Amino acid sequence: MMAMHWILRRFLQQRTLACALIGAAVATGTAFLPAGAQTPGGDAATLMVGAWELSNSDHDKICAITFRLDATGPGHALDFDKSCAEMFPETRTVAAWTIGKDAALRLVDPRGKPVLEFIEVENGLFEPLHPGGTLYFLQTAAAAQGRQYTADQMFGDWAFVRGTNRQICQMSLLNVAADPESFALSLKPGCDNLVATFGLKGWRMDRGLLLLLSDRNDPWRFEEGDPGVWHRIPEGRQPLLLIRP
Repeated sequence: MMAMHWILRRFLQQRTLACALIGAAVATGTAFLPAGAQTPGGDAATLMVGAWELSNSDHDKICAITFRLDATGPGHALDFDKSCAEMFPETRTVAAWTIGKDAALRLVDPRGKPVLEFIEVENGLFEPLHPGGTLYFLQTAAAAQGRQYTADQMFGDWAFVRGTNRQICQMSLLNVAADPESFALSLKPGCDNLVATFGLKGWRMDRGLLLLLSDRNDPWRFEEGDPGVWHRIPEGRQPLLLIRP
């Protein structure tokens, strides 16, 4: 029964997301890329940064993982929730994560030997690279918790906030296309130099993250924390938030 519930929940999530994407594509003339395809403005590693959920096929074992970009041992750093070692004993030997030229995500031990290997089967959902083994699912925490926002839920006015709720810029996420892969945005006058000099040119949603795109830099990635509050990841020394004013 748990497995059937999990499959049904995945189907409903996929259908909802597909309908939203089709609507956005029709409205803006944007084109679709196949699941797992490389998209302009960011690479596969940067799009993994953030909170994810590892679960079994019955979804009665769940483990929270945070992927980071900083280097450690044979790959990038990651953090496991305390329950992971009990739920999935094999994670005890995982020291880092990598993405290979074959687009496979590998959780590796200190020597770089794969412990778990995944391939993206749709946007933000990974399944085992090799069929026939234990069936695990890896998906974004936003999707697992039903917080997988679509573009039409993000249109409108937003404010950049730093420090103790100090507003440094106002921005509108527009429902018109900037190019075939992203929507347009506009900044209000008087933005702080941090935002004004970044060269923002558009935005899109990817794996539950809001990506703010620039011609000159890697995209800024925002992840929802508290409801309605999006924080830039990685945070760095001076956290940057996005909220609706």
